[in-house]
Amino acid sequence: MSFSSRLKELRLRSGKSLQEVADVVGASKAHLWELEAGRSKNPSFDLLKKLSDYFKVSVSTLIGEDPDDTRDTNDEQLMVLFRQIKELGPEDRELLEKIIQHQKMKKSDGAKT
Repeated sequence: MSFSSRLKELRLRSGKSLQEVADVVGASKAHLWELEAGRSKNPSFDLLKKLSDYFKVSVSTLIGEDPDDTRDTNDEQLMVLFRQIKELGPEDRELLEKIIQHQKMKKSDGAKT
């Protein structure tokens, strides 16, 4: 589900109007309408945080990046890897970066032959 659909669903489930939500989060009604319609992209993190607090969901759930909400196992595996990488020190992260670059080069070299 897209961010715009999720935002609209959360608002409708809460029984709030665009104006009510806009007043609470400090945005214009028009801007929220454009976000819900998918016409405005990339809202500020500040606005995302205010919306997630208002609807009592995480920012990752609001934007559709919650690993518990995904149905794609590849995406879930990537989120698990990301969490594991966050726990590593700088040297280990650098090593992983080199491994990734090496694998990407191997893949692109194989595509050329």
